[in-house]
Amino acid sequence: MGIGTSILLIAVGAILKFAVTASVSGVDLATVGVILMIVGIAGLLISLFLIVQARDRYGPPRDPYVP
Repeated sequence: MGIGTSILLIAVGAILKFAVTASVSGVDLATVGVILMIVGIAGLLISLFLIVQARDRYGPPRDPYVP
């Protein structure tokens, strides 16, 4: 899951939690919204962690003009 997908899940979860007033039989939309926000936040943290790990592994870019 990438950063964009995580942000999308957080946004959809927030919409379901705070903006939707409809009710569905057998499903609490507010709870589904909270679950989506938690999964989105977890995915965002994991994605950022992996980006930082990749940057640390390969190091900063080198200047090809410096001998």
